[in-house]
Amino acid sequence: MGYFITGATGFIGRHLVVDLVPRGEPIWVLIRPGSRPKFDRLVRDCGAAGQLLVPVSGDLSEPLLGVSEPERRALCGRIDHFFHLGALYDLNAAEADLVRANVLGTRNALDFAHDTQAGCFHLISSIAAAGRYRGTFTERMFGEAEGLDLPYFRTKHESEGLVRTTCRVPWRIYRPGMVVGHSRSGAIDKIDGPYYLFKPIQKLRDCLPRWMPLLGIEGGHINLVPVDFVAAALVHLAHAPGRDGECFHLTDPQDHRVGDVLNMFARAAHAPTMRLRFDAGAADSSSNLMRPLSALLPSVERVVAQLLDDLGIPRSVIGLLNHPTTFDAAQAQALLSSAGIRVPPLDSYAWRLWDYWERCLDPGLHTATRLRQIVKDKTVLVTGGSSGIGRATALRLAQAGARVIIVARDEEKLARVRAEIAAGGGEVSTYSYDICDPPACDSFIERLSAEHGRVDILINNAGRSIRRAID
Repeated sequence: MGYFITGATGFIGRHLVVDLVPRGEPIWVLIRPGSRPKFDRLVRDCGAAGQLLVPVSGDLSEPLLGVSEPERRALCGRIDHFFHLGALYDLNAAEADLVRANVLGTRNALDFAHDTQAGCFHLISSIAAAGRYRGTFTERMFGEAEGLDLPYFRTKHESEGLVRTTCRVPWRIYRPGMVVGHSRSGAIDKIDGPYYLFKPIQKLRDCLPRWMPLLGIEGGHINLVPVDFVAAALVHLAHAPGRDGECFHLTDPQDHRVGDVLNMFARAAHAPTMRLRFDAGAADSSSNLMRPLSALLPSVERVVAQLLDDLGIPRSVIGLLNHPTTFDAAQAQALLSSAGIRVPPLDSYAWRLWDYWERCLDPGLHTATRLRQIVKDKTVLVTGGSSGIGRATALRLAQAGARVIIVARDEEKLARVRAEIAAGGGEVSTYSYDICDPPACDSFIERLSAEHGRVDILINNAGRSIRRAID
């Protein structure tokens, strides 16, 4: 007897497997041929108990999961618990991909469970199955879901519907909140959900002093749960006697608004926080007022789209900032609390989530590494480098190890930038010239050549090319 798991090599699945192996039963893991390295890593994560893991070749998109008939016969009657985690957890995925993974994948998993006479089918769903229900969604609710316009919401709802109406073996459903990193290590394997908002927080921290009060939004409701809580809860609730045919919310009982959560992460980042926040209703009113303006000025939408692209924020995430749904988890909490399984307060581990993201997942880490490879020990001339974009460019280049040369008109501003770079241990030379004036430009080029020789890279912010300087 044992367990069969789809999605075992995914983020939640890996933690679930590690929590299941102490029970000493075999765990059959559905894997695609290309996922064998992930399976091997999972075996290593389980230590000596990794010998309990058995790979089963197949694919969610195939009938009966693509598992061969001999393997299905060998598994028949041996699976006590079938955990179906295999799905596409991506708000931005194409609708066809979501249908194939979340709806067709669940149908194929159910057919496999029926064929092998599994003891209980466990669907790991999501709070997204409630759509944008206005109010409190309970564990007993399903058909009341509304606002299922997002394909991700709709396919998670349809997946649940399949289990509720077609499953011929005992079943249980679990709806985790937005799953974030481990509460003790902060570890997570991808940027998703609230992590998209970390880069704007980081940029604010780098641009503004921590004490500066900001104006922001109150926003809607957001429910975050750490992956270690979700895995522990799944194991306990799956084995609780007499609970077949029920649904459990794996959510934080403490309601948080988006503004609260942003401030928690801002404090973790040592960034300024929002001291005054607008009510979500006021934000809606403002949006309504802006729509006519957007219609008259299409460029506004293009600017917003470009800003989101620059920050790496999908538009679907912005749509969730005013989410209207809260979740009641009384039934799950009652069963979990008796086992000492509780959601830790978000403010107790938010700093760990931030720290792990900034050390391991921040896209800027790769950018900084690449920039250093390009400019380290190179001579870089920045025109107009005493303020604005030119100044920011010069500072970043110096941090990356370049020998920075700045030319601009204002000697006082140049002195301030020179002091900033020097304080950070950078190498900088500054020249006060108006290079838009031909005689002054010629004089500067002669001095530059005499004192520095060849310039490797020119960053021109002065509005007039002086490419002669590096020819």
